[in-house]
Amino acid sequence: MMKTVIIALQVLASIGVIATVLLQSGKSAGLSGSIAGGAETLLGGKKKGLDELLSKLSTISAIAFMLLTLLISLF
Repeated sequence: MMKTVIIALQVLASIGVIATVLLQSGKSAGLSGSIAGGAETLLGGKKKGLDELLSKLSTISAIAFMLLTLLISLF
């Protein structure tokens, strides 16, 4: 019974990791990406609040996933 609950929570944590990683905006690479990124933040084009929130949520989901995986291995 307890193992089933933990597995269900692990599935929810894995879906949370997948969703938060896919919703984050990509980082532009190279010199042109840094120039365009600076222009976007200067003009207010990017929303930093949402990216920071998604980053924290993905970290929390990943930690929960790892802890639940360790709990399952103990059972």
